[in-house]
Amino acid sequence: MEALAVRLSGLDSYVDGALRIVAFYDTLMRRRVDLPALARASAGLAECVAGFQLHGTGRVIRVSPDGREASAPPSPASTTAPITLDEEEIGTVWLERPGPPSPLDEVLLDRLAIAAAAAVERYGPARTTMADPALVELAISSDCDDAARARALRLLGFAADLPVRVVAVRSPLPLDQIGSLLCPARPVKAASLDDVGVILATTVDPARIPADVRAGIGAAESPDRSWQQARTALRFTTPRRPVVHYDSLGALALLAQVPQDAARDNADVAALARIADNPEDLETLDAYCATGSLRRAADLLHLHHSSVARRLDQIAKALGIELTEPTGLIRAALALSAWRLLND
Repeated sequence: MEALAVRLSGLDSYVDGALRIVAFYDTLMRRRVDLPALARASAGLAECVAGFQLHGTGRVIRVSPDGREASAPPSPASTTAPITLDEEEIGTVWLERPGPPSPLDEVLLDRLAIAAAAAVERYGPARTTMADPALVELAISSDCDDAARARALRLLGFAADLPVRVVAVRSPLPLDQIGSLLCPARPVKAASLDDVGVILATTVDPARIPADVRAGIGAAESPDRSWQQARTALRFTTPRRPVVHYDSLGALALLAQVPQDAARDNADVAALARIADNPEDLETLDAYCATGSLRRAADLLHLHHSSVARRLDQIAKALGIELTEPTGLIRAALALSAWRLLND
């Protein structure tokens, strides 16, 4: 007992300081402070620059002891600690203390990391920003279990009680710009996966999508199913129809499930492929299939209806399809969609 008492007496100042730090952060957490307030309080307590970064958003905050954003270039971190939520590392906190670390710096950062994780879970990261592709991929993966998907969505900033819609995008514009247009008042996240942009949002306003952006919009509330639908809808987009809702495809969506070899060997698709080198023929056939009317197609193409009629007559002979008959129009439209899917 005497030996233990001696050891504890030597730790009195350390233990007292550690308990004060714990109480300090407990108070901040009870007050539900956000991440910037945590950084300011920590910098003041540590009397040096305190910072944190969230991996999912790349957001970095560095605050000086005076409570202002640190303007000087970052110094090497004297002490760091991971921010962990549900056993996943979602960010890092650190101190930039000149000279050697204080004996209590590890305790301070440990409590700061815990408070930061609580703040992220409560408030979520910034609403419109590029997200960690790994988190987005986890949220939309069909191989992911429900618990892991829910955790990924929470880390991305989506509330558990809101449905998440998925949009597949091909665009020359930055994804975060498109995301902010699609869903200006609700949480939205964007990331690039392979050759396709992914946007996750609680609501989607397709009328706000810029004209030069191709977008497929999923209909399902489950992110994994919505992603599959969005990818399928994206394949059906055209310059004339750059935005496609999956639920507007109806039975046409079945074409996406046809094996490529079977589609390529189809007589109508093969015939269409032979005229595909002529952009005017494809544009004329597309306009006619979209409108079902010679005169409306002519208006769409800004041509005289007699010119369109001559083109359609030549196209009909090349395809071996009577385009003026309802069944012929259906065959041509299906062949055109199937050919586009082959060349997507």
